[in-house]
Amino acid sequence: MTNTSTTGAATVGDAPTVHTEERDGVLVITIDRPKVRNAVDGATAKALAAALDQLDASDDLAVGVLTGAGGNFSAGMDLKAYAAGDTPVVPGRGFGGLTRARIRTPLIAAVEGWAVGGGTEMALACDLIVAARDTSFGLFEVTHGLVPPEGGIVRLPQRIPHNIAMELLLTGDPLSAVRAQQLGLVNHLTEPGQALDRAVDLAARIRRNAPLAVAAIKRAVNDRTAFDDQDAFDEQDPIIEPVLSSQDAREGARAFAEKRTPQWLHR
Repeated sequence: MTNTSTTGAATVGDAPTVHTEERDGVLVITIDRPKVRNAVDGATAKALAAALDQLDASDDLAVGVLTGAGGNFSAGMDLKAYAAGDTPVVPGRGFGGLTRARIRTPLIAAVEGWAVGGGTEMALACDLIVAARDTSFGLFEVTHGLVPPEGGIVRLPQRIPHNIAMELLLTGDPLSAVRAQQLGLVNHLTEPGQALDRAVDLAARIRRNAPLAVAAIKRAVNDRTAFDDQDAFDEQDPIIEPVLSSQDAREGARAFAEKRTPQWLHR
């Protein structure tokens, strides 16, 4: 049985930017801003938080799948909105209402196309990742005068070898899905256009199992890492806050919006 909803969705005009669809106990959450590669602004972050609350609130929903519309997962933060003073961070829940949230229900990222910046960080916040072969991950913040504060620094070195994570963080180079699977970041690779179907199939395999056992495994594993992550976030935030509020950060966002090379001010 499939039930499609846009409850709590952010909208652009009359068009919802977040959709939820129930598929036999699996909630598919879709970011639907294809014109900006599903970049997340403040309203969309709140809508994602509402969708995740919907997932956790229902005993009929055993697994969530997070994906993006139009062939991309998410280009991360909407830099044009950020340059205008908007933020895609929900207090207490992080980027997209997800990256610092404590989600009770197993969550799978179904990734196509680009998953960069906050898009990669949202994928890192999921329990499992299914990606199309032509997907590119990346933490490009350093090239825009920013840092990846919502899990890039904290989680990536836990999920792949430390030196590889450092190279990606310091250079802003992309990471292909094929290489990401070799490094253990991606659970399953698919052909382009098939990531969502594979993720839903994987979710269905999880859903067949005893709900109390699934919930206990998720809690036991993730509570331990969540406590470690929170300590890491607490140590990270005072270090990166001056960077995020710097003139260079604003210059990087403006340069992106104006399609020019940034002129770093070192302050």
